[in-house]
Parts: sequence; C-alpha cells; structure tokens
Amino acid sequence: MQNSNRKVFDNLISKTKVYLAIIILLLIVICIENTKWIIPSIVIYALILGYACYTTKKRKAEISETLQGLTLTLDSAAKSSLINSPLPLVILETTGNIIWRSSKFASEFANVEINSYLDDLTLDIKEEIKNRTDKKNKDILRQIEIENKTYKIVGKFINSRNKEKKNRNEYVMILYFIDETENIKLQNEYKDSKSCIGMIMIDNYEETMQLMDSEEKPQISAEIDKCIYEWADISQGVLIKTERDRYIYFFEQRYLEAVKEDRFSLLDKIKEINVHGKTQITLSIAISNEGPTDKEKYKSVQAAMDVVLGRGGDQAVIRENDIYKFYGGRAQEVEKRTKVKARVVAHALENLIKESQNVMIMGHSNPDIDAIGSAMGIYRLAKTLNKNAYVIASKDTASLQTFVKELEKDEEYEDVLISKEVAEENIEKDTLLVIVDTHKTNYVEVPELLEKTKKIVIIDHHRRSADFIENATLTFQEVYASSAAELVTEILQYAESKVTLKQIEAESLFSGIMMDTKNFTFKTGVRTFEAAAYLRRCGVDIIRVKKWFQTDLVSFNRIADIVKNVEIVNDTIGIAINEEKNKDASLICAKAADELLTISDITASFVIGEMEDKVCISGRSIGDINVQVILEKLGGGGHITIAGTQIEGMTIEETKQELINRINEYFSETE
Repeated sequence: MQNSNRKVFDNLISKTKVYLAIIILLLIVICIENTKWIIPSIVIYALILGYACYTTKKRKAEISETLQGLTLTLDSAAKSSLINSPLPLVILETTGNIIWRSSKFASEFANVEINSYLDDLTLDIKEEIKNRTDKKNKDILRQIEIENKTYKIVGKFINSRNKEKKNRNEYVMILYFIDETENIKLQNEYKDSKSCIGMIMIDNYEETMQLMDSEEKPQISAEIDKCIYEWADISQGVLIKTERDRYIYFFEQRYLEAVKEDRFSLLDKIKEINVHGKTQITLSIAISNEGPTDKEKYKSVQAAMDVVLGRGGDQAVIRENDIYKFYGGRAQEVEKRTKVKARVVAHALENLIKESQNVMIMGHSNPDIDAIGSAMGIYRLAKTLNKNAYVIASKDTASLQTFVKELEKDEEYEDVLISKEVAEENIEKDTLLVIVDTHKTNYVEVPELLEKTKKIVIIDHHRRSADFIENATLTFQEVYASSAAELVTEILQYAESKVTLKQIEAESLFSGIMMDTKNFTFKTGVRTFEAAAYLRRCGVDIIRVKKWFQTDLVSFNRIADIVKNVEIVNDTIGIAINEEKNKDASLICAKAADELLTISDITASFVIGEMEDKVCISGRSIGDINVQVILEKLGGGGHITIAGTQIEGMTIEETKQELINRINEYFSETE
C-alpha cells in the first residue's frame, strides 16, 4: 500500500511542476516586453509558489488519509470473510496440523473425529501434488466422504516463510469444504431414473408348438407368459408382448442391480414348464442401458439379442458401458430344420463374388483342418464363378502338414496358399474377404486385412462372442452346425451355379466335419449327415482321410504322459499339463483333452500347454459342463463341448490356478 501512496504523490508533484514552469515562462515573456513588470512578476510568482506548496502538502495529507482508511477497510473485510465464511474453512500445515479453522468448520464437524480424516486427506493431497506434471499448479480439488456426507474440497497450496528459519520456505493448505450431498443425491436419482430396455425371446417356440396337441398350446403359452410376467416384477417395469415369441420391457436403472443379483432365474424356471417330455423350452434375454435416447437403447438391445442368438440361445446378456456380461448358456443348441437361410446365403455369396475383383479366404490363427477345408470349399465356388481366389494360411502349421503335402501334388494349388505378407500387398478395396471358422476380430489369421476392404463375409459355427466383426457385409453364423465345413458344404449344395468339387477339396471338407464332431460323435445332427453324404458322393476316400488323423508314435507317447498325470478337480473335471514347449502344443493339448474324455467319470477335460510365446488351453466336455462359458472368461470361446483359448503374460502354473478359479466360479453361478 505504501508503494501505491508514493505513486499517487509522485504523479501529483509532477503535474504541479509543469504548471509552475508554464507560469514562469509567461512572466519572463511579459518582463522582456516591459521591464517595469520585473518586480511585480517576482512577487506574483513567489505568492503562486507558496500557494502551490501549501495546497500540495494539504492534498498529500488528504490522499494519504483516504488510502489508509481504504486499506484498513479492505483488511477488515478480508479478515471478516475468513472468520465468518459460510463454508467450512481450515488452514493446515503439510503435516496435517491445523493452524486455523473457521467458526463454520468448527460447528460443522463438532461431533466428528475430523483429525483422522484430515491426516489421510493431507497425505493424499501431497502425493497427488508430487505426481503432477504441472508443478506450478497448486490448486486442490478432492472429494471425501465424512459421516454419510459427501464434501467437495477446493483449496490451494500457498508458500509461508518460516520466521525462525528465514532461509526455509514452508507450504500450508487452505481448504474449503463444500457439502455436495444433496447434489450427488440428485445426480444418482437422475441416473437411477434413466430407462433400461430388455428383450425376451423364446428360442424354440415354433418347434415346441408343432410338437403339442391343439388343446395343450393355450395352456403352455399361458404358463410361459405367467413365468415371464412374474419374473419381470423384479424390475418393477412394463412388459409388452409384441409377438407370440417376443417380449419387450422397460424398467428404471435403479432395478438393474436386482436383476443382476437374480442371475436371470427365469432361464431355469422356464425349463420347468411341463411339455410332457417332448422338448425343453428355452429363452434368450438381452438388456441394455446404452444410448442417450430410448431409440438408441432399443438398437443396442437388438444388437445384444443378436449376440445371444448367435451364441445358441438359452442365455442372457447385459450390455453396459460397451461390455457384455453373459448369464446361463448351459443347454445344447437346438438344430434348426429349415434350409431357407442356407439357400439365401448361398445366392447372396455368389452375387458378392461376382461383383468383386478377387476373393481372399482366411480362417483363425493357427488354423485346423476345419478352417482350411472350409476355405477350400469357398475357393472352389469362386473359381466356378471365374474369379481368382487365394487362401491365407501358413504352410508350417503342424496340424496341416499332411494335408499341405497332398495339396502340393496338384499344380493348380501351387499359388493358392499365400502368406500374410503377400495378402497384405495384394488386397484391394474391391477384394471380397471371406472369413471361415471364426468371427472374432483378434482371432483371424491376419487382423490387418479387416481394415483394408469393405466387403467381408463370415461363415462360422461358434457361439458368438463380444469381440465379433461388426462391419461384415454377410454373416452366416449357425451355432447348431457341427463345423464351418458343414455350413460351407450346404452353401455349395444350394448355389445356383453347379459346383464340382475336386477330390481333395471334398476330403478337406469331410475332414473338417470329422474333426469337429470327433468322428460324428459330438454335435452331430441330421444336416451333418446330409452334408457328409453329399461330400461322399463327390468322391471322398474315407481311408485316406483317416490317415490324415493318424498320430505318430512320439506324439502318442506325449499324449499318454499327459493323460497319466491328470489331476481331478470338482470330482469330475480333469486338468492336465503338457510339459513340453513347442509350436504344435495346441494340437497335442487338443488330442490329449479328447483322450481324457474316454475315461469314465470325467465329464470335462482341460489340457494346458506352452507355445512359443503363449499358454494354450484346450477344453472338452460330454455336454454336462459348458467349457465355452469357462474358457470365455479367459478370453477364449467355442461350444458347450469344445472350446479353447490362448493366454499371454502368464506361466503354466498361473494359468492353471486361474482356470481352477474360473471352474469354481462356474459352479458357484449354477448353485
């Protein structure tokens, strides 16, 4: 303030000097014109100079008095605002020691052990300030819970020089406590009042009704409605039956946790409806709260329902924050009787091939005979339509070496199998990319190709996972099918163009079906045998196919060692480890898992092996346990009876323990 006073005074004196200089110049001019004015001019200037000094001194005193009064007023107001602050205010040392607190702070926390909260708060703030990249920023903004109230803490670090230690600077914190309890309650109430949209579908409504007598249909339909309406009461929402087998319901988000805790008991209750042993009714349920409007949420729930149906039904999914949470999924898929979809897909695929410059086909990473066999079938369809086609696959894959040797005997296939590098160089925007035996973005042979073309076709038989390829032009995903080879065979049968398969192409498709059904044992339906019969008519040599599946003596001994050291958990689940690390570990693990299922009392088997940079798990089941649900939690997928996964960044022992945890979690969810 003294500096301000001095500045005002200096300005005042400077102006007075200017005026005096002007006056003396005028008097000098007058004296030059008339010398008799010299003495009067001196007298007049002396009087003016005396008056100027007097008035300047007086004005200095007045200004000083005014500025000092203003300073005292401002200091008093500042101190008063601190002491009588309407917000709780405290000044702390960085050690947590309270230097000063406002009267509002004292009354607000009179019945609270505030020191313990302040100690923890001080440590957190110091750590936050320490880790900041902007060291000049001393602002403090925190949120804390104190005695069922939520406070927003706003403050600042300030430098305080220690008088006793003049060379040392210390910091104190000035913190305001703003009660945000009511605001947060309003925010939570707003969030809880937002709508969630659900969709329920009866998976096998038509099939069930066709098997029942006319007098039974109304009774069963009424029982289904009753179960669904009673379950919907959990969410206190509105349920609307839009079609014979479809329901839409709306409820507030506050009830979403209750729905999660119930774990969709409706899935099991609906199966208890007595249809006299003819069939078992199953449901698919999807719920979503994603989207700013109900229209967006409805689109989201439709997409979630597509995922559920793509996984075989009899399960529920909640889509929240771009994450899918699945429940149920323990019933076998129901085989569909209609072949209309296969015909429609066949015709659509033909048109896409005709409109494309060329065709590239790829399966999943580390492909098996089902993936390659399916690719060979699509290759022949493209060649029939006079289009260049290529199969993207590594020739070094252990499980395909025998097949590749047979394929190389025919000159036509000399340039058909191409590497990842060749595919990336030659793919164009007008290239049709056909993906077989997988639908996961991170599991295809070359994920980079998905971004280089807009024409993508998916042909797969696995249960749909959350990591599916969203921008596909055409998707033929039927989980009832035994294999991708079965689906490709149906496409070839119903294509408008007459497709003539070469013997090795037919045998590769037949091998794919054989491998995924374990010699027509698992997941084998009527249409599986129809596809096999068609391929048999195309000239399949079953003896030659059988040789492709033969195991050498070294591999057989390795499998025997794995089986010999199996560990039984949860009474009926076998877990074994393949101790040898090599690139074909996944193949050995798969064969060992199959072999474990031949042992009585083992209902599911898991074999863990170490590849070059990953740990793989092969899971198998006779149908009582869903190995797909278990391995899906470890990033894998598959079917109820066959599934697998690959894990990075974990040892075999860590993977085994994680697998056991997931198995225990699976059984705890079914209780």
